[in-house]
Amino acid sequence: MAKRDFYEILGVNRDASDEEIKKAYRKLAMKHHPDRNPDNPNAEGHFKEAKEAYEILADPQQRAAYDQYGHAGVDPQSGMGGGGAGGFSDAFGGIFDEIFGGARGGRSNIYRGADLRYNLEITLEQAAFGTETKIRIPTMEVCEACHGSGAKAGTQPKTCPTCQGSGQVRLQQGFFSIQQTCPKCHGTGRFVADPCAPCHGAGRVKQHKTLAVKIPAGVDEGDRIRLSGEGEHGVNGGPSGDLYVQIHLKAHAVFQREQNDLHCEMPISFTTAALGGEIDIPTLDGAAKVRIPPETQSGKAFRLRGKGIKSVRSHAHGDLLCHVVVETPVHLTERQKELLRELEESSQENSGRHNPRAKSWMDRVRDFFAAT
Repeated sequence: MAKRDFYEILGVNRDASDEEIKKAYRKLAMKHHPDRNPDNPNAEGHFKEAKEAYEILADPQQRAAYDQYGHAGVDPQSGMGGGGAGGFSDAFGGIFDEIFGGARGGRSNIYRGADLRYNLEITLEQAAFGTETKIRIPTMEVCEACHGSGAKAGTQPKTCPTCQGSGQVRLQQGFFSIQQTCPKCHGTGRFVADPCAPCHGAGRVKQHKTLAVKIPAGVDEGDRIRLSGEGEHGVNGGPSGDLYVQIHLKAHAVFQREQNDLHCEMPISFTTAALGGEIDIPTLDGAAKVRIPPETQSGKAFRLRGKGIKSVRSHAHGDLLCHVVVETPVHLTERQKELLRELEESSQENSGRHNPRAKSWMDRVRDFFAAT
């Protein structure tokens, strides 16, 4: 029987963060653990299925292989990838440490670095056609003076005397024994007697780094681009976190975006609306001509197929909708006013024919007052 998709098993999207994947796995692990479901013969199968999905998706390299090749990319028998034995034990051990106070034994002092988020503003044109830009972000890097140990040059961190290097201390409260993070070493298991001056014993220093970010064509407001391993460095040799670049679109002078469609307003003269004509309208890849039929009303939309934005997830293009706005003439000369009065007088002779919307509205108004 074909294997289910790992993302489907955990109930997360394919762009889910590591924290979202971990949270989803914890929920399923607690729900289907065989010890909690002694009368359910299917619980162990669900538990193992969730375990396998988490082991793959929690490992950046294996997740990348799975995203590209599917199950074949992480099947040891296929020759394309392999599993890591430590993923489940570390993650599931962490779950029981948090829930039951670490009763299953010691815990690792290696911590993954924090994920970072960077808000990036781009123009509508950059979003439509894609671009590559450089960003400068603050991050915590390994201290070069102590190589991440936190100890002054020539010295080494010592085993924490409070927890004896375990990173945990056990407190007795009546009949209960509670295990918690060591307050002296904060869970690292090490104690720095003579701290490094540049990093003040932290082993990491705040720096800035410049990264190149490739923006794919079609990205929209709120989309995220994940740069794997570009977050903060881990503690005690742990893996780095990820950097999430959050896309924000700058307001455009002409267009408003609605998913993959673009909208714009085009003012036209009173005479063009009445007699018809041809106007030039802008698009993202040059000007286009739109024929205005006679007797066009204000607010009418003209659709230009394929002149919107290409979807980031397919090759389909959106449309451009041009909304006509009839502009009332201003700063009229006396002769122009005279001509308009003549037009108004001639129109009044058969207003129902020349102004049908106005006549229909007035009829509804009369019916309304008659009813009241």
